[in-house]
Amino acid sequence: MRLVFAGTPEVAVMSLNALVESAHEVVAVVTRPDAPSGRGRSLRPSPVAARAQELGLETLKPAKPSDPDFVARLTELAPDCCPVVAYGALVPQKVLDIPTHGWVNLHFSLLPRWRGAAPVQHAVMAGDPETGAVTFQLVKAMDAGPVYGSITTPIEPDTTSGDLLDQLAVDGAQLLVETIDQLGGGTATAVPQPEQGITVAPKITTDDARLDWNRTAVELDRQVRGCHPAPGAWALFRGERFKINSARPIEGAAPVGQLEITKKTVAVGTGQGLLELDNIQPPGKKAMRAADWARGVQFTEGEALS
Repeated sequence: MRLVFAGTPEVAVMSLNALVESAHEVVAVVTRPDAPSGRGRSLRPSPVAARAQELGLETLKPAKPSDPDFVARLTELAPDCCPVVAYGALVPQKVLDIPTHGWVNLHFSLLPRWRGAAPVQHAVMAGDPETGAVTFQLVKAMDAGPVYGSITTPIEPDTTSGDLLDQLAVDGAQLLVETIDQLGGGTATAVPQPEQGITVAPKITTDDARLDWNRTAVELDRQVRGCHPAPGAWALFRGERFKINSARPIEGAAPVGQLEITKKTVAVGTGQGLLELDNIQPPGKKAMRAADWARGVQFTEGEALS
């Protein structure tokens, strides 16, 4: 089939590669416009745009998918299907209707649970025992279309959202190719999503990543893992942002937020239990082991994270 692939971040590149290597023909790529990045805030192409350039594929970067020039070009390309992975913009109905088989979205959750921009992060933070990926028919309502296929994977006690996204990017790419194969062969079946069990997964902001030490150590551990690698869980130490990259809940008790320091460990009091810090990033410094950081700091009694 003739395909126009839509996607933007790094997690979508694996699917683009898999489709290019498949029996189908990728004739163009749709991605978000170049965006400011880095300290200089210079405009840079998305990871999908950069990969498309390496592959020599025509790349379309509409400000909005409703832009007339984009609609006209997509119509000219006459795709049989538009596979999409984390494109990042709402596609209007007139554009959804252009390809013969519509737009097929690869989404990293077990719909209808966790519809939205950050399904993997929310699954980790909620303590879900498993997650996965689905392919579904893109419709105007957010992540609400009928499902073609799915895969599942467990969420282990030390799994981060970055770990899961790396795995699902690989496994999901294969699922997407299989779904496109089935559409081309006329064997695909789309099953409507149930009305029960719908949850929403909005984008995780920096404010969402701030740790509230009144919560339990188990909940805080999930938050740290769900926010890793981005935007990164954090708290305040002496009024400055203190990033926590990895931690674990342990037994014990201390006043909420108070640092409990030994020669080998750094832990923080929570609403229930202690959170032992493993890898942290103090203000203005590189990431390091928490115990190494503590050896270089002069603490006062009862000092805390807030």
